[in-house]
Amino acid sequence: MTKKTFLNALISPLTGICLCVLIILFYAQNSREALTTLFTGCLSNRYYLGTALNTAAFLMISGIGASLSLKGGNLNLGGEGQIYLGGYIACLILTSPVLLPAPLKITLALLFSTFSGAFLALISAFLKEKRGAEVLLTTFLASEALKPFIDGLITNARHTQNQNLLALPYIAENLRSPQILYPSPLSINIFIAIILCILCFLFLEKTFTGKKLTVWGKAPEFALYSGYSSKKVTYFTLTVSGALHALTGFLCVVGTYYTCHKGFANGMGWASLSASLIVSANPIALLFVSLVLGWLYTSADLVGLTQGFSFDISGIIQGFILFTIAVPFIKQGGSKK
Repeated sequence: MTKKTFLNALISPLTGICLCVLIILFYAQNSREALTTLFTGCLSNRYYLGTALNTAAFLMISGIGASLSLKGGNLNLGGEGQIYLGGYIACLILTSPVLLPAPLKITLALLFSTFSGAFLALISAFLKEKRGAEVLLTTFLASEALKPFIDGLITNARHTQNQNLLALPYIAENLRSPQILYPSPLSINIFIAIILCILCFLFLEKTFTGKKLTVWGKAPEFALYSGYSSKKVTYFTLTVSGALHALTGFLCVVGTYYTCHKGFANGMGWASLSASLIVSANPIALLFVSLVLGWLYTSADLVGLTQGFSFDISGIIQGFILFTIAVPFIKQGGSKK
């Protein structure tokens, strides 16, 4: 990561923090208390610290999916639908009445959920290579069409007296990931996320295949004239991207929510895409920026809760950060006009 890219990466989180401070100054009942909560709230107890780390873990895993598609020259905007689908499939299998050993049931849920996300992204790859369709458009439309469909499946699912129409039944306790910072939702997801970031970095920087993939993202015409296969890159990056997003949905179910409820993935796909764009799809930098954003989103939610805000401050900050990414505050090197 160059110096200018690093400075650009700092701007988006900093603007998000500044926006949060401005909202607090204008709308908080007690500005001093709210600012203290913003900067130290996540360290106040184990629950909020674990929640911030858990949020960061999901941003890392789905962010790696977004980063791989970006490195290959494709923009996967269907992350939310892929996360939602992966979580729904996982919960459906884990709550099925079929009697199977817990390890086998978890393995099947993992395989089918990641496959579902990969297949959804594979459709966009196929449409690009066969029909010349834009990946960012097909992934976005597929995701937006899928979300209300899954909402309907959840509403029409078989419910017990202890369930409502907003979620599937809870998975059994022996199918859940153990918490490592009780009572927070933090589980082994954080370790899986860190390992994936490191493995992705090694793949992109230390393997010939990874470097060829990166060339497609940086200079597609050069890659084409060098004889690199566009089809292989498109199918590989989008399939793995969809699988990693779906893996995030699976981990949400087994490690945090223990069910699939309506809209659990709302905002998660865009937040992870923002994290990936901030660091120019660098997996190691993604690890650190995810920790910052996990802290920021959790702290913003905590401020909104304690100050009685009537709006979603975390959602506003997410949107503002994504907007600032599109603005080149620091010009890259090149010829001057």
